[in-house]
Amino acid sequence: MTRALINVPKTARRGDVIEIKTLISYVMETGFRRDSAGKVYPRNIITRFVCTYNGEQIFGADLFPAIAANPFITFYTVATDSGTIGFEWNGDNGFHETASATITVE
Repeated sequence: MTRALINVPKTARRGDVIEIKTLISYVMETGFRRDSAGKVYPRNIITRFVCTYNGEQIFGADLFPAIAANPFITFYTVATDSGTIGFEWNGDNGFHETASATITVE
């Protein structure tokens, strides 16, 4: 089960620096654990996070096994125009999750 939480201000003034927070909860597997028969559970981690503002990438991060099981990412950007802020997480085994939020810039 995957659950993405995002926190983006609903409104901002043009030129304001805004804080964006994301957290994604999913079933992570390191690839080091073994089942009762000794077979290794396949690795399942999020490897890439990208955030876009009206289609233009404003933040990206490569994630590795030492990152938290449910990565919490906070970053800042400047409010320039009203529009959509998009979020995309990619990982092992074809994992792909997206979310979006709208912001109104006055």
